[in-house]
Amino acid sequence: MGKVSWRIAMLLFMLITMLVYAVAHSFDSELSSTGGIRLWGGGEVEEEEEEAEEVSETEQFPAWRSGAGAGKIPVNVDSFGAVGDGVADDTPAFVSAWEKACSLKNAVFLVPEQGVYKVNATKFKGPCQDRLIIQIGGTIVAPEEPSSWDPKNPRVWLFFSNLVGARIQGGGVIDGSGSKWWASSCKINKTNPCRGAPTALTIDSSSKIRVKRLTIQSAQQMHFAISRSKSVLLSGIRVKSPPDSPNTDGIHISESSEVTIQNCRIGTGDDCISIVNASSNIKMKNIECGPGHGISIGSLGKDNSVAVVTGIVLDTATLTGTANGLRIKTWQGGSGYVRAVRFQNVRMNDVENPIIIDQFYCDSPTTCKNQFFHHFTQTGAVKISLVMYENISGTSRTSKAMNFACSDTVPCSNIVLNNINLESENGTVETSCNCAMGFDYGFVRPEANCLRNEDGSHCNGGSSIHRRKHEPVHSEL
Repeated sequence: MGKVSWRIAMLLFMLITMLVYAVAHSFDSELSSTGGIRLWGGGEVEEEEEEAEEVSETEQFPAWRSGAGAGKIPVNVDSFGAVGDGVADDTPAFVSAWEKACSLKNAVFLVPEQGVYKVNATKFKGPCQDRLIIQIGGTIVAPEEPSSWDPKNPRVWLFFSNLVGARIQGGGVIDGSGSKWWASSCKINKTNPCRGAPTALTIDSSSKIRVKRLTIQSAQQMHFAISRSKSVLLSGIRVKSPPDSPNTDGIHISESSEVTIQNCRIGTGDDCISIVNASSNIKMKNIECGPGHGISIGSLGKDNSVAVVTGIVLDTATLTGTANGLRIKTWQGGSGYVRAVRFQNVRMNDVENPIIIDQFYCDSPTTCKNQFFHHFTQTGAVKISLVMYENISGTSRTSKAMNFACSDTVPCSNIVLNNINLESENGTVETSCNCAMGFDYGFVRPEANCLRNEDGSHCNGGSSIHRRKHEPVHSEL
């Protein structure tokens, strides 16, 4: 190699290094401003050093006198009249037991093993006394018939709120009996109106919550929602529903911060994990996803709403047979931003749309028009920036292994790719870009030459001569 070629190579290397450092610094600055985790330099979310005590079923005693459960006061739902045969309505017994457990310090709200407890929509409200443990050893089932649902609580089933420092654990099962709800969905029966259905398990307006070793299955709609909460750790959660069960998100996070999801296996009919508006500093680690619609930020910006999501990390995941892989989805016309996002160490197995940013998202039984061209005026969009994909490999079911369909008026910026290796078993794969700016470095397949600045094009209000008409991506229907 001649001196001139060598110098050019060195200049290019230095330029790429400077770009990576600049973007990395932007990530860290964004996160440090909110007290969040550092995405670069090996930073990790600090897990709580305190683990919830594992308790055993010695409910015939007034308290555990030795071992891990020493000093705990069991409040057994059976002692309040629960039958546990899966037929009788055990809702009143659960309500009475909760009121007692909530009033006692060091209490254990105990759902014993072996029992199957039918419970209708119930709100378990705090605040409660310190160190409450919710021990679910048996199975809690919902009524099968939608007509039997409590009309006062149409969107919730087991709803826990205003708790601080509570632990939910036990290895039991929460079963939403969702099959008849799914059959009546407008996505299954097109003649029915679209309406909401209950979320199986909700943690709302709470902090310092730990949930571990539970199975949540066959939810009426979403399985597990975290809303308006802070400092929540989910570990060892198993979510199970068929791939054709509509709107059955596995874990759904909204208006929450400092949430860690680790060592979870999720198979469902919608997003394995979905993160929506007003959520920040969310860490996901060791996630198995599939079937389902992948791991998503969004949807955001529906009905011209404002959305803010920042500080999201997915580290180590396997997605198998999902309809999408790593997805950011926004509706046209919204505003706000998504930034400081990192997806790393992810394996894709036969995944459709392995990497996708979809700013023309449309989850509607009718076609969504591209507002820019329909009205011939610029529309707002949720701004997407500072998104890094690193160490992503596997197989794509579709030819577009990477699809960055960004807004014409508010383009994506600082999209970074490093060490990407996506292939297809049935042909070649490609990268598609619309108004996506960023760069790649290291090994990247398929190549992403389209990921560059498009000054002078239709992006960001460029000349109407260059505007391109887009069909909505429809990454989910």
